[in-house]
Amino acid sequence: MRLLADENIPLESVRALRHAGHDVFAATESAPGQHDQAHLERAGVEQRVILTFDQDFGELAARGFARSVPGVILVRMVPKDASAVTALLLDLFGRPEIEWLGHLSVIDPNHIRQRPL
Repeated sequence: MRLLADENIPLESVRALRHAGHDVFAATESAPGQHDQAHLERAGVEQRVILTFDQDFGELAARGFARSVPGVILVRMVPKDASAVTALLLDLFGRPEIEWLGHLSVIDPNHIRQRPL
């Protein structure tokens, strides 16, 4: 899957996703400090699903500002332990029955909630 990992996604998770075969653009490495709108534009142009802890992306998607983006995945975990986040993402992205494209997905260790973009 083509992903845009927001700055709040641990680099450990980014590296593990890349190792698992995902194409991940990491904002921390390449575009630190950019506004959400810039990430939305990049994700739309490059057809990347946004992966983030930032609830603002969920709100933007719910208001229709993420129509050009193939998907938004909002991770809800407290605490934001890098190893736990990595394990959750690898587990969920390994499940072919979950359709990430075209959805706002809110994930936590116990639930996945999705709604169409």
